[in-house]
Amino acid sequence: SRPNLGFVSVEILADVVEAAKKPSVAAIDGLALGGGLEVAMACHARISTSTAQLGLPELQLGIIPGFGGTQRLPRLVGLSKALEMMLMSKPVKGQEAHSLGLVDAMVSPNELVSTARRWALDILEFKKPWVVTLYKTDKIEPLGEAREILNFARAQARKQAPNLTHPQVCIDVIEEGIVAGPRRGLYKEAEAFEELVRSDTCKSLVHIFFAQRGTTKVPGVTDRGLKPRQVKKVAILGGGLMGSGIATALIFSNYSVILKEVNDEILQAGLGRVRANLQSRVKKGNMSPEKFEKTLALLKGVLDYESFRDVDMVIEAVIEDVALKQKIFADLEKYCPPHCILASNTTTIDLNLIGEKTKSHDRIVGAHFFSPAHVMPLLEIIRTEKTSPQVIVDLLDVGKKVGKTPIVVGNCMGFAVSRIFFTCIQAALLLAERGADPYEIDRAINKFGMAMGPFRQIDLVGFGVASATLKQFVLNYPERTYKSLLIPLMQDDKRAGEANRKGFYVYDDRRKASPDPEIKNYIEKARNMAGVSVDPTLAKLSDKDIIEMILFPVVNEACRVLAEGIAVKAADLDISTVMGMGFPPYRGGIMFWADTLGSKYIYSRLQEWANLYGAFFKPSDYLADRASKGALLSAPMEQTKSRL
Repeated sequence: SRPNLGFVSVEILADVVEAAKKPSVAAIDGLALGGGLEVAMACHARISTSTAQLGLPELQLGIIPGFGGTQRLPRLVGLSKALEMMLMSKPVKGQEAHSLGLVDAMVSPNELVSTARRWALDILEFKKPWVVTLYKTDKIEPLGEAREILNFARAQARKQAPNLTHPQVCIDVIEEGIVAGPRRGLYKEAEAFEELVRSDTCKSLVHIFFAQRGTTKVPGVTDRGLKPRQVKKVAILGGGLMGSGIATALIFSNYSVILKEVNDEILQAGLGRVRANLQSRVKKGNMSPEKFEKTLALLKGVLDYESFRDVDMVIEAVIEDVALKQKIFADLEKYCPPHCILASNTTTIDLNLIGEKTKSHDRIVGAHFFSPAHVMPLLEIIRTEKTSPQVIVDLLDVGKKVGKTPIVVGNCMGFAVSRIFFTCIQAALLLAERGADPYEIDRAINKFGMAMGPFRQIDLVGFGVASATLKQFVLNYPERTYKSLLIPLMQDDKRAGEANRKGFYVYDDRRKASPDPEIKNYIEKARNMAGVSVDPTLAKLSDKDIIEMILFPVVNEACRVLAEGIAVKAADLDISTVMGMGFPPYRGGIMFWADTLGSKYIYSRLQEWANLYGAFFKPSDYLADRASKGALLSAPMEQTKSRL
C-alpha cells in the first residue's frame, strides 16, 4: 500500500487507539455524525444520552466513511442496518442506537462522563468485556447470506441513484471487509476515499452543502446586527392548494394561524385540506394522534378581517390576478396592526404592482412557497427597493423555523426561480414544434437526473398556470420569449394536465403517466399555425443535445438574473434550481454545472441555435462577456478579469 494511505484509519485508530493496552470509552452527547462516530466505534465501549444522534452521512457529500466506518458499523449493528444507515445517510437516536448494540449503555447527560469513566475501569478489572470492534463477528451474516444482502442493496442503490457510483463503491468496500477480512477492508476504504474526494460528484455535493448554508447571508440586510422580531400569529388569505399547504407548514411549526376565505363552503374545503395534510403524517407514523389534535387547534377559519387586528404577518395566497391582489393589500393596510408584515405568495407578479394602492411599501415582501408548500424545501423571499431589512430578517427567521431553505431575491416578473425555470418549458415547446419527440425530451432530462421532464412538469403544475405564466413572459420579455400555441390549443380541447388526467400524458387512477399518441396532432396544428417546419436534425437528437438545448437557455436566463442583481450570488441560484426545480444536487446546481462545461462552449452552442431558431436562444450580454474572457459564470464581477 502507498505510504500514508490509511494513516488515520489504520495507523492511528486501528493500531493505536483500538489495539492499545489501555481501554478507551466514548461518551456521546449531541451529534456523533461521520468521523465522530467512527472514532467512537474504534473505542472499546460507547455510552450515550437518549438525545444523541449517531450516523455516517458521508454519502450525502459524494464520499464514503474514511476512518473505518465501512468496516466497524456492520460489525456493531449487522449488515442490513449498517447499509441503511450509510446508503440513506440515516442517523439513529440514542435509544435506537442502544437497542441496535451501537452503544453499550444509555444514561442521562449529567451521569455521562462518570459512567464512561467507571466503564473503562470495569473493562480493566474484567467486569465488562473488552471488545475490539474491528474483529467482532457475531453480527455479520454467513458469507452466502451476506452476499445476498449486499447484492440486494446494490440493485436498490442502482435503481434510486442510477447516475451515482459512490453508493456502489461503498457496498464494494463493505464486502471486501467481509470476504477478505477487516484489515483489507480498511485499506480498500482508504483507497476509495482518496479517489472519491477528487470526483465531480463530491465537489458538486460539497458545493451544495455550503451554498445551502450561505443563502441566509444577504449583504446590506443580515450584516446590520438586526434581531428578528417575534412572529406569533399569522393570517393566510386563500385556502386553495398553496394557502392550505402554507397553513400546514406554519401550524406544524407551532405558529397560530388564521385562514380567511370568501365563503363558508370554500373555507371548509381549505380547512379540510390542512386536516388531510396532517392526517397523512399520522398515517405514515410521523405524528401522534395527540400531536395531531394539538396542531390542528392552532388553526382557525374566518370569513372577514375582524381577527386580523393582532396578527404579526399576513401571507396572501389567492389567484394570480393583479386587481384582486391590489384590493386585498389595500384592505390589509386598514385592518392589520402597523408592525404587521404584508407578504404575497405570488409566483410572477411584480410586488410594486401588488402594493400600488397602499402606503405600506416598506413592509410589503414576497414569500413564495413552492407546491406542495408543506413538503417543498425552498422559500423565495422577494424584496423591493423599499422593503425594510427588518422585514427580511423576520421572514428569514420564519423560514428557518418552518424548516425551509430561504433565498432572498430582487423584485421583477417571475423573480428568480419561476423566471429561470420557465425557459426550460419554453425550450421544450420550441423543440417539440420543430420536430423533437416530447417523450424523448422528458426521458433524456429524467435520465440526466432532473425530478421530471418539462412536459411532465407542465402536466403537474396544470395548463392554467403554465398558460398564465407564458402570457406574463410574452408581456414582460417579448424580445426573447418563445410564443407557443401548443398549450392553448390543448386547453381548447379540455385538456388541463394531471388534474383532469389529460395533458401531454394520460393518467390512470394511481396518477401513473402514459404517453398519448394524440399529442402529435396538436403539435402539427401548433406548427402550422406558427408557420414553422420540421427540422430533421431535431427529430433525432442525442440525449446530450436534448439536455443542452433544454438547459442552456436556463443557464442563459440565470446569467441575466445575476447580471440584473435579482440574485445576490450564483450559489443562491444553484440552491434555487436544486430545491425549486429538481435539478440534481450531485451536479451542483445550474451555475456550478454550467461552469464544468465552460462559458465559451455554452455561448457558442446558444449562438449556433440562435442563428437557426431565433432570438429565444440569443446569449445574454453577461454570458457573452464571460465567454470572451474565458471566465467562470459563477465568479463575482471583480474576479472575472481575463483568464486567457
